[in-house]
Amino acid sequence: AIVIFLAQLGQFKEPGSMVNTGHGMSGGTWLGGVEMMTMLGLVALTMAVIWVMPRITRIVPAPLAGIVVVAGLVIGLGLEVPRVGDLASIEGSFPAFHWPFGQGEGLYGTPLAPLNLETLQIILPYAVILAAIGLIESLLTLNLVGEITGRRGGASQECIAQGLANTLTGFFGGMGGCAMIGQSMINVKSGGRTRIAGVAAALFLLIFILFAAPLIEQIPLAALVGVMFMVVIGTFAWNSFKILRKVPMTDAFVIILVTVVTVMEDLAVAVVVGVIVSALAYAWNNAKRIHAVERESVTEKGAKVYEIQGPLFFGSTDGFVELFDYEGDPEVVIVDFDASRVVDQSALQAIETVAGRYEAEGKRIMLRHLSRDCHQLLTRAGHLVVDSDDDPDYALAVDYGVRTGVLGGH
Repeated sequence: AIVIFLAQLGQFKEPGSMVNTGHGMSGGTWLGGVEMMTMLGLVALTMAVIWVMPRITRIVPAPLAGIVVVAGLVIGLGLEVPRVGDLASIEGSFPAFHWPFGQGEGLYGTPLAPLNLETLQIILPYAVILAAIGLIESLLTLNLVGEITGRRGGASQECIAQGLANTLTGFFGGMGGCAMIGQSMINVKSGGRTRIAGVAAALFLLIFILFAAPLIEQIPLAALVGVMFMVVIGTFAWNSFKILRKVPMTDAFVIILVTVVTVMEDLAVAVVVGVIVSALAYAWNNAKRIHAVERESVTEKGAKVYEIQGPLFFGSTDGFVELFDYEGDPEVVIVDFDASRVVDQSALQAIETVAGRYEAEGKRIMLRHLSRDCHQLLTRAGHLVVDSDDDPDYALAVDYGVRTGVLGGH
């Protein structure tokens, strides 16, 4: 919602005064007094019509009513305000097929590129970034629409369809595209719930481009800005301000960070940054959770049991190694993982380190209640687990001995 809002601010500036910074348009000179007041008034009128229209009738979509009312007012009074035609012409024709690889110029005068490894190396990074942004935007839109309609969309189907459509579009000189939150929200809020809405929108867009371009180009930009402002109001998560005060500090920090990065950079970068920071925060929090409950064994006389609580992974290995009393423990020690999980290679090395220290004291360590995935992880590590009487259902307290010197634990 913030990105959509900021994108509309350019319409309140002098045409041609802004500079492309690589992440959108910035700078520029704000409109003068009369022009600014006219723009603000038309935007406010559009928003008012959209707000009032559903209370009168739902036969006509509120955004369409707002655009028609403001456009009629501007054309009827002959007001000199920026219109769609001033921004860009939408008149066009059916595209022709073209092969994008070769020598010279192709469709619309665009240069052709040779089909070789060098070309692939140049375009691949940009293609991956654009694909990531498009897929993330589409999946976010799919999730948002699903929350409103109460229907679950097919994420895989959406990704495959988007990839095939963008690939096909490239052979007709078109640009890649993706689902857009703003347009989708207008569609849903106007009553669109099925594929017919999307197909109808595409057909009407085609009709406008082929036959009604002069009419569409007369629409004031202020009307479109008003529509998008109403989308911003409808999609912004206003309850996030309450959530920020209730969620853990790390989660609140991630929310704010992703929001800022989205505005300053783009959605793909923001998602990557958010995932990395969330992973680090998760590792930090879970590293402090690991502890052990000590008790005597009821199945092996004289043995001591350490019931491990919390995940064992790279962040908690140091704490895990320090849980044990290597000198004071009896000859047999059982480490019970019923409430824990062995996650990664660092966890395996930590187990071997513990086994090595007990071995140095002339004592034996056994592992108990390993989950199936933990057992497979330990087995793939080599001969770390030996003498195991495998219980496929893990319903019994099966003990596994540990062989040291395999993974380099200290």
